[in-house]
Parts: sequence; C-alpha cells; structure tokens
Amino acid sequence: MLAEAWSVLPPDRALQGGHAYEQKPDGYRALLFAQPGHAYLQSRNGADLTPAFPDLAAAALALDRPLVLDGELVVVHDGRLHFGALQARARRRGRGAVQAAADQPAHLIVFDVLEAGIELLDQPYLERRASLEGLFADGVLVAPFTLCPATTDRAIAEDWLDPAWGTAGIEGVVVKGLDQPYWPGRRGWIKVRARETAEGLVGGVTGSVRAPGTLLLARYDSAGRLRLVARTAALPAAARREVGALLTPAGADHPWHGARFSAGWGRGDLDFTPVEPELVAEFLADTAVDDGRWRHPVRFVRIRADLNVDEAPLFQG
Repeated sequence: MLAEAWSVLPPDRALQGGHAYEQKPDGYRALLFAQPGHAYLQSRNGADLTPAFPDLAAAALALDRPLVLDGELVVVHDGRLHFGALQARARRRGRGAVQAAADQPAHLIVFDVLEAGIELLDQPYLERRASLEGLFADGVLVAPFTLCPATTDRAIAEDWLDPAWGTAGIEGVVVKGLDQPYWPGRRGWIKVRARETAEGLVGGVTGSVRAPGTLLLARYDSAGRLRLVARTAALPAAARREVGALLTPAGADHPWHGARFSAGWGRGDLDFTPVEPELVAEFLADTAVDDGRWRHPVRFVRIRADLNVDEAPLFQG
C-alpha cells in the first residue's frame, strides 16, 4: 500500500474512521516474507534484497511462525538513520554482505503485519496494529525488528514534523485511516514530509541562462571548493524570468566546467550550464540530506538580495 504526498497534515477524519500517525523513517520500504526454512526480503519495486541483508534473513528464519511484515529497512550510522550507509549495504553480496552486516547491522522498522497464520489485508488498520503490537509484546519480534512509533494524537504528529527530527533520520509522518484495510498498490495513505528553508549559491542551471528550467545550488566547503548541495524542481515561469535576468554566464575559471552530475537513478549525466556563483537563493527542502547534499529536489523560494556570497552557509559534508 502506498501514500500520497501532502504538504500538511490532513483535516480530522479525512480518512476512514479517524487517523493514526506514524513516523516516516529514512530508509528503504520493504516487505518481509518469513516461514519455517524460508525468508525473502522484497523492495517496493519487487527486487530481492535478501542477499544484501543476511542479518535480517537470519532473524526471519529464527521466527517461530509464518509472518508477512511491511516496514522500513534502515541502517544506523553516527547516531542517526543513514541512507548512504543503507545504500552501501544494499550493493553488497556474498562475503561482502556478511561483513557489512557485522560492521553496520540493519533493522526493519515494522509498521504493518499482513499475514500471521491468516491473511490480514482486509482487517482495518486498528486491528492489524493491535496484532503487530502483540507480536512485539509477546517477544515474537525482537531486534533487529523494531516497532514503528504511532499515535492518534495530532499534537504529537505535528511535533514529529519538526525538522529537528531530521537529524535523527525521521523524514516526516504517514497518516493512515483507523478503519482502512490494506490495499496493495493503492495510494490510500497520506505522507507529509518535514520541511525547512535553507540557502545556497546558484552555481548552474538547466535550460538557458536567461530562462533556467532548474537551478543547481552550491556551497563552498572549508577548502574553498564549490560543492553541489541541491537541485530545484522546475521553476515557475515567473521565477524563470526573475532569476534569468540576474544570472551571469560563467567565466572560464568556473570550477564546474567539465564536471559531471547525475540526473538521477538510471538517467545518466545532467546537461547543465555553469553560472557565476554570485546569487544566494533561499529554498524549501525536506530533511533527507546525504553527506551535505539534499537527496530530493528542493523548491525555489526567492533570491536573497540581502545576503552576500560570503554570508551563505558553508558546505557541511
């Protein structure tokens, strides 16, 4: 079952029977199929993750009953849920995967149980949640399985949307109807990401300099290198005109001449044009930051004409 992205929490009773709110951890969505002698960990896109996570497979094989669990696969690094460390583990196989499991164990933060002796898809969320909590209370599910925090208190959910939770690896909140069954493939839940504003220098653009389609945002690191930190979503027409009128095409000494940036998974290199990094842009972003770079496209807010280049934040990688 999938979630539709909203910018704010929905009004009360927007979903069936009232709302439950769950934390949204920063990880891989995964289904775990476990039965005696068999364990299979499946990604949201249907890929087999089992060989990359032998620690979770071993824990599933140790379960005393058949279960199908839905949750978020995570790795903890430096005191927070770390998406980069999780990606590194997902690429490992064989002995490398076994060593990675010893060095950086994975956890499955479980938020739903779809089968426990019988199929539970048609049961309402409230009953499935009670069954899931019972599995943890009875000691059936123990580490590396973790129960996803959930509440029916809207004030607590609003607190989880504080960007400060992003430092621990919590991206936001998923809202679920208490009476909802589990609908595979359907966007019946609501996902709200925590967001905050930040600043960066405009270091490049896609499209033309005079009417840029997106902005490549940068920050200088402590060694004076210009580092890519984010790419905006497509600019509205008014913003293209506003920003394009202020940009200066880059000179020959721009550090990004000849640089290659990924356009996204499976999409090759990004076709972009460097510009002089003399404008500070304010942008709105979620809290998913990997080694100083925002993972998802950010939203352009405005040019900060009141800030000089040396007042822009430094790169924090």
